[in-house]
Amino acid sequence: MAGQAVVVSLLVLLLYLALGSLITVYARRRMARGEGEFYLAGRRLTGFLSAMTYAATTYSSFMIVGLVGLAYFTGIGSLVFELSYLVATVVLLSIFSHRVWRMSRERGWVSPGEMLADLLGSPWVALAASLVFLVSLVPYASAQLKGIAETIVAIAGYSPDNTGAYIAAVGAALLILLAWSLVAGVRGVVLTDAFQGLWMLTAGTLLFLWLASRVFSGAGAGEVLTAMESAGLFRMWSSSLLIGFVTPWVFFAVTNPQVVQRLYMPKDEESLRRMILYFALFGLYYTLLVVAIGFLARAGVELGIVDIDPQGRDQVTPQLLSLAHPLLAALVFTSIVAASVSTADSIILALASSASRDIGLLVLRLGERERLRLGYGAAALFTVLMAAFAASRIGYIVQLSVLSSVMLLGLAPVTIAAWLGLKVNPAFAISSIAAGPLIVAANVLYQLAMGGGISLSPAKVVLGLPLSVWVLIVAIALTLAGLVVERSR
Repeated sequence: MAGQAVVVSLLVLLLYLALGSLITVYARRRMARGEGEFYLAGRRLTGFLSAMTYAATTYSSFMIVGLVGLAYFTGIGSLVFELSYLVATVVLLSIFSHRVWRMSRERGWVSPGEMLADLLGSPWVALAASLVFLVSLVPYASAQLKGIAETIVAIAGYSPDNTGAYIAAVGAALLILLAWSLVAGVRGVVLTDAFQGLWMLTAGTLLFLWLASRVFSGAGAGEVLTAMESAGLFRMWSSSLLIGFVTPWVFFAVTNPQVVQRLYMPKDEESLRRMILYFALFGLYYTLLVVAIGFLARAGVELGIVDIDPQGRDQVTPQLLSLAHPLLAALVFTSIVAASVSTADSIILALASSASRDIGLLVLRLGERERLRLGYGAAALFTVLMAAFAASRIGYIVQLSVLSSVMLLGLAPVTIAAWLGLKVNPAFAISSIAAGPLIVAANVLYQLAMGGGISLSPAKVVLGLPLSVWVLIVAIALTLAGLVVERSR
């Protein structure tokens, strides 16, 4: 079965790549000159395209691989965790997106760092943000490669610890990322995002229907619920675990450059409003869907109906696909590739725009052609770091994704203050922005000094509070101090 699944998966993947490449070539031919065109699709996106690129950029292999496994092993807390993100994002977008959209058009922002530099009056704020983006987004982007590689290894029938197959899969994913992101810029990514988003929804729904049919054909609804309860799926996470994971996640829409940049792209305010509405509907459905898959898979295992034995969270979906019909496995596998490629491409382009505008324009004062070259160079450097991190196989997909948001969390108070029209002293703003990576690095060094294992969990308790909460407290304190200093002038 493994051999047949591999052949079918490759055929479906090749079909997907062919269609996606045609879309990318089409986007390249329609692309005009300039950074605004390359990085923002000319600021001309409809509501539907804006929503699909926002959703596809956000909902990566984190969901269909990472969240399924998290739900399988930890239960209802995974649903609360992910719905907290969705509700917080919709609220933040409803409050701030129209203001940010208008200012981005009036002031010509391309990168989020450029936005902060303009609002706070210092190019060094943009430089600090750009460097923090480069460092902090490595775990999140590498999680996308990890999702693809783990699935390939399982479908091909290899042992989960087959390092050679895993690294080969990482290399193949990298080629796709670079081809689609750097050929046609954001316009190509946006058009493939719409294609990818629809594929993700369809494949996830089919996987759920197949799994539900399999489980409920062998047990009644009462037995399934009893099996879930006996497995502890209805027990809530501990308060420190939930707070540690939720804290950085609720500010994702403010701190992650690839999604902040999406606020600049709708063609008008009606398109922006539709973007928020469609994204909310997409997010609610997809969240409930993937959590239900995790719950059903666990119930099936408890009842002896589903024969999988995952040793880690990221192996649940790949092992389910090894049991499914080869065509279904191929469709879901390709949706994982699609989701991962979309998110990683958006991150690569966001970082390229940061290097181009924050460093090339504001600090080095380069011409546009030189800035684009600098952006390509930053994308190449980031890709190398991302591949090395993914090849090391450190951590779970959910853990890596949230870790990136912990390191970016220092941007939240500064950005919200700037959006509210408050002036933060640039020195304190830079200190707040750098707080996340510095605190995470200090925690790792402390663990090494103590001789224990390194924990990358954002919920790791330090002096009575989760690590992510400490980052937020320090960042808020620095931002408030910056407000006081600026007002005293």
